[in-house]
Amino acid sequence: MNRLLAHLRSFSFKLALTGTFLTVAACNRNPDANTGPDDDTSTSGRINISVDETFEPILKSHIDTFQQLYIYAHVTAAYKPEDDVAKDILTNKVRAVVLSRQLNANEKAQLEKQMLIPRTTHIATDGLAIILHPSNPDSLLTTAQLSAIFSGQKADWKQISGKGQSRDIDVVFDANRSSTTRYVQDSITRGAALSKRVFAAKSNPALLDYVATHPNAIGIIGANWISDRDDAAVQRFLKRVRIASISADANPKSVDDYYQPFQAYLALKKYPLRRELYIISREGRAGLGTGFASFVAGTKGQLIVLKSGLMPATGQTRIVNTSKK
Repeated sequence: MNRLLAHLRSFSFKLALTGTFLTVAACNRNPDANTGPDDDTSTSGRINISVDETFEPILKSHIDTFQQLYIYAHVTAAYKPEDDVAKDILTNKVRAVVLSRQLNANEKAQLEKQMLIPRTTHIATDGLAIILHPSNPDSLLTTAQLSAIFSGQKADWKQISGKGQSRDIDVVFDANRSSTTRYVQDSITRGAALSKRVFAAKSNPALLDYVATHPNAIGIIGANWISDRDDAAVQRFLKRVRIASISADANPKSVDDYYQPFQAYLALKKYPLRRELYIISREGRAGLGTGFASFVAGTKGQLIVLKSGLMPATGQTRIVNTSKK
């Protein structure tokens, strides 16, 4: 009997020890391990998304924060021109995309053929900044002047205000088939062909670098590249380029009629070069794409938008008016 009791005590001890090891192993499971398809929820799993490259800085901030909060969520973003991003959601390369427009009727019809209804979430209002070389004296521009510049009707800086020297105007975009190119043609030149002196810099940092080193250049870029004044990269950019002030009035009466793409002027709709930003999901259920979209549109995500200098889609924005003395 004593020998039987000793065996039972030994077996119980080994069983308890094994259970302890299993518990410790489970508690220390590597959060970077592949969670597998069965673990795909609104806060866990793996997902690929495509993002309009104009919004790379702000989306990187959202993804980093989301993954820190939800350690079993893995979001991999590819930053591309707008046309490529739209194609990705139609061909099932990704489950969600970030665009500065909603899907058009043809794109929605293609998804409907796949028995899918896209979910569109408005997340922010963006401003397109016009940037110049610091030596350029023409820092106050109207939308009519921009239309003439981008269409090539005015190809010499001397034709703009007469302040500077006579020199050709070089127009710089971030990339071919980008959302900024489409915006200029849709909302500034109103369908008119672009100037022959237009070229693509192939990336937003390359665009900023070109304008910073060419006195005759004018560029157009998403405001999130130059709006977060606490970001060291933004501080470096702003030391090298000049942000133009824009007026929608044909004949502005004073400098107060011109605005820069600051958050308050986006909120008050005074800055004329505005556009909306959306996350579009093709998920048929509440997966990680839906969860990420909810995070960006939620309180924490909208605070990131606020910090970046863009206008949040939801939440309160405090605007303080000061009187001149």
